[in-house]
Amino acid sequence: MQIQVVKSKIHRVKVTGADLNYIGSITIDEALMDASNLIEGEKVSIVNINNGERFETYAIKGAPNSGEITLNGPAARKVHAGDIIIIISYATLDFEEAKTFKPWLVFPNENDNSLK
Repeated sequence: MQIQVVKSKIHRVKVTGADLNYIGSITIDEALMDASNLIEGEKVSIVNINNGERFETYAIKGAPNSGEITLNGPAARKVHAGDIIIIISYATLDFEEAKTFKPWLVFPNENDNSLK
């Protein structure tokens, strides 16, 4: 049996922009992606603390150490700059492996999205 578990999580990061005219995705500071073991193109779930929205998109790299968190395309309608979100990715693992799996959890500074 296989189950889905949290693989990576960037907890409580501030949205810096929303670009409705971009083709889609979420742009994430490359340093945050590296710290949370996310790769470009990976499917992510977004949870908006401010309005309760939950949706899925895929990650693209932003400039390292820029603090950028920009929702692009239709997802831009679900956030506003300054909103606090959680970014989560999941992995499908064998049930026994999942029992000992340790996810990559990142808790950035909410003021500037820098790593603490």
